[in-house]
Amino acid sequence: MPTVEANGIDIYYETQGEGEPLVLIPYLAADQACYAFQVAEYAKHFTCFSVDLRGAGLSGKPEGHYTTELFADDLAAFMQAAGVDRAHVAGLSLGAATGMWLAAKHSERVASLSLHSAWDSSDAFLRVVVEGWRVMAQALGSVTDMVIQGIFPWCFTPGLYAARRGVLGAIRAPTLITFGQHDMVTSTRFAGPLTTAIPGAEVVVFENCSHAPIYEDVDGFNERTLVFLRQHSG
Repeated sequence: MPTVEANGIDIYYETQGEGEPLVLIPYLAADQACYAFQVAEYAKHFTCFSVDLRGAGLSGKPEGHYTTELFADDLAAFMQAAGVDRAHVAGLSLGAATGMWLAAKHSERVASLSLHSAWDSSDAFLRVVVEGWRVMAQALGSVTDMVIQGIFPWCFTPGLYAARRGVLGAIRAPTLITFGQHDMVTSTRFAGPLTTAIPGAEVVVFENCSHAPIYEDVDGFNERTLVFLRQHSG
């Protein structure tokens, strides 16, 4: 099982495919397998690095306060340890928030940025939802159980943690932003602030989907995101 030491922890990852590197960042409490429906197609064109974030999957789970900025620093260190100088980066929800930090703080490592079900900063509704999940996770004693019992019933609408809007202006990589048409939490209300803050960002809305088009419209999601990735490769 491939593991590297990066930023003081062991980070587990899997690779598949050939071509320019593509780092896939999972969402809250998920491991690298969450992109199972994408990797087979992406790997036809890219070398896919599917990573377990700190605290999830087979990566290290140290005590302490986790933030999306910390996850981004972990990923930058992971790329260095794995010999990946620069890569295309894609993330969903929490993964998107992490990707924004990575592109802003470690811009030299990001060839293109794909943000799926993302948001620029928390509004009142998003804060209420996430606080409810935090309370539920404490009561259940398990983030995984909270995801299954608390998020899946919405799921395919929920959003996750906040990224700081101020860092978005530092993003210089070509950026794709996608939303599900029926996503209630990280909805298209965030499209305007994100595209205003990230110069030249493209927006795609997947109809008849909510928070997870990667599962709800696999073929459409893979086709459209691959178009963007291939446009910015080579």
